[in-house]
Amino acid sequence: MNNAFTFTIKHSLFDENYNPSENTRITTNFANLARGENRQQNLRNTLVMIDNRFNALAHWDNPNGDRYSVELEIISVEMNIGDDNQAFPAIEILKTNIIDKKTNERIDGIVGNNFSSYVRDYDFSVRLLDHNKNQAGFSIPDDFGDLHGNIFKHFANSAEYKANFSKAPVICLSVSNKNSYQRIGNVHPVLGIEYQQHGTSLTEEYFKKMGLQVRYFMPPNSAAPLAFYFSGDLLGDYSFVELIATISTMETFQKIYRPEIYNANSTAGQYYQPNLNNQDHSLTKIVYDREERSQLAIEQGKFTEKHFIKPYKNILEQWSANCAV
Repeated sequence: MNNAFTFTIKHSLFDENYNPSENTRITTNFANLARGENRQQNLRNTLVMIDNRFNALAHWDNPNGDRYSVELEIISVEMNIGDDNQAFPAIEILKTNIIDKKTNERIDGIVGNNFSSYVRDYDFSVRLLDHNKNQAGFSIPDDFGDLHGNIFKHFANSAEYKANFSKAPVICLSVSNKNSYQRIGNVHPVLGIEYQQHGTSLTEEYFKKMGLQVRYFMPPNSAAPLAFYFSGDLLGDYSFVELIATISTMETFQKIYRPEIYNANSTAGQYYQPNLNNQDHSLTKIVYDREERSQLAIEQGKFTEKHFIKPYKNILEQWSANCAV
């Protein structure tokens, strides 16, 4: 059964000339920026922010703060189903590459930035809502996230993944605004101050089914901690510049998408409760449509239900159950 699904991986450059393809999950942060009359300026400003943040963190042997540049690749993953040549756009992520302008070296970065998935849209924007419709209290289906988790693990362990990437993915997300966080005293030179979440979150449980654990760090001169999801040793498996590329990329997107948390005018303290209603924050000059993003997540969840979940229900259920054996 594990041979029922294979993957096709496509690479494309994310730069100021980027245009989303028809198969791109348009709620993805980078695709949202590349639309409308301000698209090119949005993209240019975003890339400048990423480079500036990288150079601020990679400050050693970098007196002018301009030694490095971050190059971003969009990794589009299609899931090939059986022998009938049917393919579904399963996953889309960004991969970082670091350009050292002093040595003319191009350094591989980490894959996983801006992780997005049509099946995740279906789970959170269709299935979870349907499950709780007309119910007195909120609950989660017992097998919630199982299929998505098995697809992700199958991809991360696939021959296609290993042929394209040398290290396991790291997915960096915003902290949950429903939970509180506390500093625990651990400080990393690049990742910064470590926080511990009080309780757990639905996102944490969902990503656990993908084989990922989470740690929370607030990098130097950041306003709030970031959530880092990984499968191996976050501190030992990746170099400082690899981690910095992920931080600079994802913190930039979070400043644009969630300025109330990541572009706040005050820094998270010993105890921290994220607040999306925080008025004491600054806006970037980059246009981002958050309302449209939420609406499109539902549309894409329904698209997934129609073109993937329902047509392949039996084979998906059998395959996912076989993965758990």
